[in-house]
Amino acid sequence: MKKLLLTLTVAVAFHNVSAQEITLDKIYSGYYRGKGIAGIASMKNGENYLVIEPTGIAKYSYKTSQKEGNIVDGAFESYEFSDDESKILLLKESQPIYRHSFLGKFDVKDLKSGKTISLNDGKTVQEPRFSPDATKVAFIAENNLFYQDLSSGKITQITNDGKKNSIINGLADWVYEEEFGHARLYEWTKNSDAIVFVKSDESQVPEIYIPIYGKKLYPEEMRYKYPKAGEKNSIVSAQLYRLDTGKTIALNLSSFKNYYIPNVIQTAKADEIVLVTSERIQNASDILKVNTKTGAIQKLFTETDEKWIDTDSPTLEFLEDDSFLWASERDGNRHLYWYDKDGKLKKQITKGNWEVTDYYGFNPKSKEIYVQTTEKGSINKVVSKVNIENGKSQLISNAEGNNSANFSKNYNYFIETSSTAAKPYTFVLKDGNGKTVKELQNNNDQLQKLKADNFVDKEFITIPNDAGDQMNAWIMKPKNFDPNKKYPLFMYQYSGPGSQQVANSWDAGNALWFNHLVQKGYIVACVDGRGTGYKGTKFKKVTYMNLGKYEIEDQITAAKWFGNQSYIDKTRIGMFGWSFGGYMTSLAMTKGADVFKAGIAVAPVTNWRYYDSVYTERFMRTPQENPDGYDKNSPTEYAKLLKGKLLLIHGTADDNVHFQNSMEFSEALIQNKKQFDFMAYPDKNHGIYGGQTRPQLYQKMTDFILNNL
Repeated sequence: MKKLLLTLTVAVAFHNVSAQEITLDKIYSGYYRGKGIAGIASMKNGENYLVIEPTGIAKYSYKTSQKEGNIVDGAFESYEFSDDESKILLLKESQPIYRHSFLGKFDVKDLKSGKTISLNDGKTVQEPRFSPDATKVAFIAENNLFYQDLSSGKITQITNDGKKNSIINGLADWVYEEEFGHARLYEWTKNSDAIVFVKSDESQVPEIYIPIYGKKLYPEEMRYKYPKAGEKNSIVSAQLYRLDTGKTIALNLSSFKNYYIPNVIQTAKADEIVLVTSERIQNASDILKVNTKTGAIQKLFTETDEKWIDTDSPTLEFLEDDSFLWASERDGNRHLYWYDKDGKLKKQITKGNWEVTDYYGFNPKSKEIYVQTTEKGSINKVVSKVNIENGKSQLISNAEGNNSANFSKNYNYFIETSSTAAKPYTFVLKDGNGKTVKELQNNNDQLQKLKADNFVDKEFITIPNDAGDQMNAWIMKPKNFDPNKKYPLFMYQYSGPGSQQVANSWDAGNALWFNHLVQKGYIVACVDGRGTGYKGTKFKKVTYMNLGKYEIEDQITAAKWFGNQSYIDKTRIGMFGWSFGGYMTSLAMTKGADVFKAGIAVAPVTNWRYYDSVYTERFMRTPQENPDGYDKNSPTEYAKLLKGKLLLIHGTADDNVHFQNSMEFSEALIQNKKQFDFMAYPDKNHGIYGGQTRPQLYQKMTDFILNNL
């Protein structure tokens, strides 16, 4: 369950509205829409970078920041170079499947000859990838793995047993994709002579079916494999295919952890691939090196944790000598460690009461790694370079806000994307030491429009919880705030493990709607309680085996704290959340019924027994092992406590958090004679969008708040 980005900038008809006000009409007209730079990527020479523009893939100079023409003309959704930049893979059109997966039509253009060929004879494929020598492209079609020779056009089929809802080759099943964060489960060796892939047998995984209504006389069914907590998962195996023999062999992982194989990673050497594996209890991962000539497997090391390992976001980077960097939370914060090629720890590279949140690369000349961290405070993200030998660190981005970087291949330049809660995105070209070369783009026009309509900034504070922690929070007050007046409070949160809503970054999702509510006379606030991220593992992992317990305790504590402030009307406190946040809102309106007057729960989990195995068991183990952890933290168990006004919202075709969750909670409320409002969105998935859906949804939620809070 990843955090859902709620983007409001959907184009609809724009009506005449009064000035000095942020309205839903303005939000949905795109009036406040910001600008960005798409598809930034450095070329191999380190002197040029590419971006996606309406006319094609454009080439720019780092030194002058001037455009030097298009590499390819035309409209493309994305692109990828071969390692030698002789060819480019172009996505022409796509059709989404789940969170990361999609069907796409791709062309491959030879930049030397100018020749273009269609991948797979123009038919849709998934997850295409150049061989490192740029002579072939591997891809997946109908659950089978193929590769296409780019000189002859010949297509070779590697597997033949792929079948929907049964066998998948080189591609993640639903739960792998959702919870391990990617769809591709295969990799070429560095010398292009072999492919290692994961075969998933999901034939025994229980199947979920969802009615799709459309406008047909009889609804169709959407069926797919969805392993719920404690149920059977796909049986996975690692397979080695050698191009010279055309044969595939199964790799023997019986001596290692092998229940999950979330990652297949290319090393710096020929004839090697690394697998990251795990048992069902995700508190240990084996890092295994595969010899792709012999099939022999060497365990480099095992990462362990008393509670869980974030197997969805590993950092594993191989350097030129095949030593590697690994991110671990073993000292209480996420830091980088340096291992030799045989898995022996050389040293811990980063250290401190802060976390490494992203890794950008390694400069072999300067011996420096480039990372994003929280070293300037848990609500900020900054970019630094760190010498891996002596540990010397230098901040090269802004010291506050949310800053990310896209580096040139030689690390002489980077494009910094930065924002704060009060300032939308800017794109600045900097040199390798962080000195500004040129501002490439800003969103001052967007900010001026917002300020003209009385946009209010977030104020960051901390709030104590009952365990003695200081919880990060933000609060938005009306422009004409009167400390002697009492305001209703509308609280927003998500609260899922490792998530963050209280961040000094531009909110491209709900911030405009929150401003709309502030202008209607509400104070809006958000609190990151226990279980959320970037404050160390003790704070994040205290929720282990009791997902929901401490999170809702902290939200109730925060609501009471706000209620004790002179400017808050403690009888008018509401809450809103989506997905995990919808779960929290459902708990707030039941376990916190004496505190919360109204709540909006969108697409909520209402019993963790109904959610998927990988995510839920990572934090809860199975229902068979931990039944109380599941049942005692389910809002369904507390339906009889509901007192306030509840609006429950769900899409009927939600493939992630199934409609079943809201149906069970509704039945519990009904049987306890509780009145509540319910809105079902036909054929809409977890995002609940499409056409006029979002405008209607946000108008409904606004009206509910105005009428009940």
